[in-house]
Amino acid sequence: MFRFANIDFLWLLLSIPAFVAAYIWYTHRKRRQLEAFGDRELVEALMPNASRVRPAVKFSILMVALALLIIAAARPQFGQSERTEKRQGIEAIVALDISNSMMAEDVAPNRLDRAKQMLSKMMDNMVNDKIGLVVFAGDAFIQLPITCDYVSAKMFLNSITPNLIKTQGTAIGQALSTAIRCFGEQSEASRAIILITDGENHEDDAVAVAKRAKEAGIKILVVGIGKPEGSPIPIAGTNNYMKDRQGNVVVSRLNEDMCREIAQAGDGIYVRCDNTNTAMRALQKELDTLATQEIETQVFTDYNEQFQSFALIALLLLVIDFFIFNRKNKSLTRLDIFGEK
Repeated sequence: MFRFANIDFLWLLLSIPAFVAAYIWYTHRKRRQLEAFGDRELVEALMPNASRVRPAVKFSILMVALALLIIAAARPQFGQSERTEKRQGIEAIVALDISNSMMAEDVAPNRLDRAKQMLSKMMDNMVNDKIGLVVFAGDAFIQLPITCDYVSAKMFLNSITPNLIKTQGTAIGQALSTAIRCFGEQSEASRAIILITDGENHEDDAVAVAKRAKEAGIKILVVGIGKPEGSPIPIAGTNNYMKDRQGNVVVSRLNEDMCREIAQAGDGIYVRCDNTNTAMRALQKELDTLATQEIETQVFTDYNEQFQSFALIALLLLVIDFFIFNRKNKSLTRLDIFGEK
């Protein structure tokens, strides 16, 4: 595929016909002046070293060099191709709880934003790993298929809010099942699910799904976020907190027992996330211990710059132009390069 990166520069090519027209006018005017001066043959005899061909050759070379420089400035490029690369890394799917309870502020700024901050830092440490993103509350869906594109992963991560899922709850089992499906076909790379949740209002049999993941060779690393003593859930845009049907303020508590049970069933670890980086370091250490295997990845190569060739030819023409004189060179007259006598 061919393209110009700076295609607007090509408009400058329209200046070349203007230069040609000006040169023709100037040459015609000069000839008329010589004819007005006296007999043409006599005038030419008085200027034996004058050349009618060399100025035209020099002008033509300059115009071609200018055209090439304009094309070089427009940056012609060839590409874009797709190739398969083999990289050393792991495959990880993040299952992130986005239920309303994740807006509790027992960790700063709140549970969901703290989880997003931790994941963003974790992605900064990834090099050849693949990562995917599943969000869940009372339902679960794939936010980002597994990929090596960390820029897109961060973009999708930053866009996550509890409004993405209307059905409230904590369907951890469904989230784990969705994450397992994200891995697709069997891979030789080590695979892990990073479950981030407060574990409240646990609705389905997540432990059974965790055991199924273990049988498939997938580790489940559980990050509990929040505090066991709990915190009220603020209502966005107000100074009030969520209340139950009896009018009591709802206090959301971290269910650590359930988180540990899922981690144990999934042959992984459980770590609690607070306002420090302890959880991220523990999580990163566990990911580093996973054996890394070659992962085949489809990579789109960038466009290859081709302006160098045009610029080099233009430079060569300018050098040639520098060594061509407007007048005949006596020492080179015998060569008769331009067909002059």
